[in-house]
Amino acid sequence: MSELIPSEKVAVLAEALPYIRQFAGCTIVVKYGGNAMTDQALKEGFAQDIVLLKLVGINPVVVHGGGPQINEALERMGKEGTFVQGMRVTDQETMQIVEMVLGGSVNKEIVSLINQNGGKAVGITGKDGHSIHAKKMMLNIPNQAPVDIGQVGEIESIDPTLIDLMTSEDFIPVVAPIGVGSNGEAFNINADLVAGKLAETLKAEKLILMTNTTGVLSQTGELLTNLSPQDVDNLFADGTIHGGMLPKISSALDAAKNGVRSVHIIDGRVKHALLLEIFTKTGVGTMIHS
Repeated sequence: MSELIPSEKVAVLAEALPYIRQFAGCTIVVKYGGNAMTDQALKEGFAQDIVLLKLVGINPVVVHGGGPQINEALERMGKEGTFVQGMRVTDQETMQIVEMVLGGSVNKEIVSLINQNGGKAVGITGKDGHSIHAKKMMLNIPNQAPVDIGQVGEIESIDPTLIDLMTSEDFIPVVAPIGVGSNGEAFNINADLVAGKLAETLKAEKLILMTNTTGVLSQTGELLTNLSPQDVDNLFADGTIHGGMLPKISSALDAAKNGVRSVHIIDGRVKHALLLEIFTKTGVGTMIHS
């Protein structure tokens, strides 16, 4: 890519200014996953984006996944990951691996990256402060009895006290999607669902879901850029949204219907995708407006 000339750099900054002014003081929840978590250049770009958001007065809260990293750890143990409707089947042994990977290595790496780029990030799981209260999820499949997929959690409630405290002290919360049950047991929760419910609880201005696709696509492969909740309902009904995108778009739709002003599904394979989506007119993905 050729270097921008000074006048082009000024134009970029001028385009960003009204968005910086509009979103100053607002909370933006970012679900971080996909290739953006495994490609080194994309990881650095993500950390820089998060730090810049904080520096201009926006309060980012990061919720991360870690599917590929969990799969690698399971493979080393001779276990194979299995999924039902995009949800990981989680027996007790798998749950231990999930906690070790998400709450340990992945969370710490993200925190370290943000801090190395000038931020003040702190990593937590939903077990810390009992922030994410969960119960066992039974998966409903049409024409079948509910399916038990192990220690997979359904969110009952989120206590924002710890995250609010961190944000008020200029820290950047980095949240691993592990919930806690009434008896202290751990639950693996889909990171998209945690990000969506957290955005609702925090009354976030935006929920941004980073993916390995350009956004929500039509049945002919065309990017759909500006959708209403009714549009999304129609895409569910006609089967356009299916498979692994179901939990992601479901959480996006729920957030849009429950107070989050806009939800964005963006291509995390694009460097600085967060800044492009938040601070430019065209953006880099699909927006669902409330």
